[in-house]
Amino acid sequence: QVQMVESGGGLVQAGGSLRLSCTASGLTFVDRAVGWFRQTPGKERERVSCISRNAALTYYADSVKGRFTISRDNAKNTLYLQMNSLKPEDTAMYYCAAARFVYCPSTPAGFSYWGQGTQVTVSS
Repeated sequence: QVQMVESGGGLVQAGGSLRLSCTASGLTFVDRAVGWFRQTPGKERERVSCISRNAALTYYADSVKGRFTISRDNAKNTLYLQMNSLKPEDTAMYYCAAARFVYCPSTPAGFSYWGQGTQVTVSS
């Protein structure tokens, strides 16, 4: 059974930092690209960042470039998202996801497995 479990969310003031983690089990983590999405009520799920199998390629949404850093530890089957200089508009439920492929898909449909999400709230 595949599980992807996020942690690290919480309440933080604007300008602060959080580090999200996502630990995967039941799948060959090293053979897949993995990424982070976020969603707020009434809006579509937004791709925040993605990292290829060997970490050679990364993607960031324009809204988070220069503030967020994605990384992975294949030995620990764990994905990270370091979020700095947080803004109130970063408030959302954050989800990790494992892709079908070694490279990052451009749409959520390209991701096979999803976590349950961790809430990030940034106060102004």
